[in-house]
Amino acid sequence: MPQQIAPGANRASRTRGRRGRKALLAVSALGIVTAMLSPMRAGAATPTTGTAPASAAGVASPISDNGQLRVCGTRLCNSQGQAVQLRGMSTHGTQWYSQCVTNGSLDVLANEWRGDVLRVSTYVQEGGYETDPARFTSLAQKFVDGANQRGMYAVIDWHMLSPGDPNFNLERAKTFFTAMAKKYKDSPGVLYEIANEPSDVSWGTVKSYAEKIIPVIRAQDPDAVVLVGTRAWSSFGVSDGANEQEVVNNPVNASNIMYTFHFYAASHRDEYLAALDRASNRLPVFVTEFGTQNYAGEGANDFGMSQRFLDLMKRKNISWTNWNYSDDHRSGAVFKTGSCNAGNFSGTGVLKEAGVWIRDRIRE
Repeated sequence: MPQQIAPGANRASRTRGRRGRKALLAVSALGIVTAMLSPMRAGAATPTTGTAPASAAGVASPISDNGQLRVCGTRLCNSQGQAVQLRGMSTHGTQWYSQCVTNGSLDVLANEWRGDVLRVSTYVQEGGYETDPARFTSLAQKFVDGANQRGMYAVIDWHMLSPGDPNFNLERAKTFFTAMAKKYKDSPGVLYEIANEPSDVSWGTVKSYAEKIIPVIRAQDPDAVVLVGTRAWSSFGVSDGANEQEVVNNPVNASNIMYTFHFYAASHRDEYLAALDRASNRLPVFVTEFGTQNYAGEGANDFGMSQRFLDLMKRKNISWTNWNYSDDHRSGAVFKTGSCNAGNFSGTGVLKEAGVWIRDRIRE
């Protein structure tokens, strides 16, 4: 979260691998070349409510319709070069809420919610990856596979949070992304988010980290989109009194990348909205995390301000994932407390107020 107080620590906290060029050939051979993408959204003015994602061969899904994603100019595009917008959810930390990412919950996200993407959040600290790298790598792969099998893209989120310098976890990141990129190098639906929310460091430090990690991914998986966290809790520096110009003036030396932006609508107001608008005119941006509450993912929902952000993102084809797909007691978790252990995911009766609202926004 872009704020001086790191909410992830407080909240116990908060597309399918690629087949590369082979994916494009396979999509073309199947005749899946669409002007109106379904269910993933193409174009700003005409979101679709078409076929639900499904994994069966020949059934429309975000991945089958769009294949390998890539960055074209300042937008995310499909294998046919058309700008697309992904809408979906982020998991909570898998060390706490793996019970919320099940066959049942993924079926609901793909089919009832008509989600395009699942962000799989692997925390590094706070009882996460550093405690058992093999276990958390396997868990991340299980959830990525679950999303992919249902036709949804997956964002592999390296959820570093505290300490805020991504270089603190550089060697761990190299090990993790080598394993993930090796597994998904021949699939068309993963994106790699290499640093969740850098904080208390300069943009130059974040840029240097990115230029060390991206080649590690590219060595295994040369075609996937890589998402780079920005300074001050992925706020383009706004939370530290800066702005996106530092990235515009000194971009990461790599191709096929996007920059991440996070906001929490009850805390982050017009200044953040304006920064996202300006930045997306100059840079490819993916909003990998946002909430309708305050920066800690809790408190009252501000749906009015949230809608202003969503309207901007729809108009400019900025993809997003909402925080979070769990039953944490905070208002930012979409399910009512106890839903995950009970296996209750279907319908709106199991959802908190924010869950009902974001479900409707994904289904638009």
